[in-house]
Amino acid sequence: MSNAYTGGCACGAVRYEISAEPIFMNHCQCRDCQQVSGTGHGSYLTFPSRTEVEVAGAATEWDSVADSGAVKTRGFCPACGSPVYLTFAAMPDLFTVHAASLDDPSRFAPQMTTYAVRGPAWDHLDPDLPKAEKMPAN
Repeated sequence: MSNAYTGGCACGAVRYEISAEPIFMNHCQCRDCQQVSGTGHGSYLTFPSRTEVEVAGAATEWDSVADSGAVKTRGFCPACGSPVYLTFAAMPDLFTVHAASLDDPSRFAPQMTTYAVRGPAWDHLDPDLPKAEKMPAN
């Protein structure tokens, strides 16, 4: 049985398989993640190397500028619109997937809430998770 992380969009047109273990799992309450998720936060798993990621299907990508000024690229399904992954120009090896895109979302175990100061009062996340005002440097 494979321990790979697998997932994709809602309609199955974009799929991924990642053989590495994530280096960071977080909820993010920045305004960009709120808007992309359609709720109070986004939830993510970040992997250390794109070389251990296989993507099948053609995602549509668009760039945005993070609070840090760095460019991030979001990949989503052109058919169903589901957000699937993110990459970062400043950290080109990293590959981040949306936790809800996992085939087995129970594998998501958040370590922290980033941009917690921007979370709306109605978005109740685990109060025991460490909170950061921004994205940690390392």
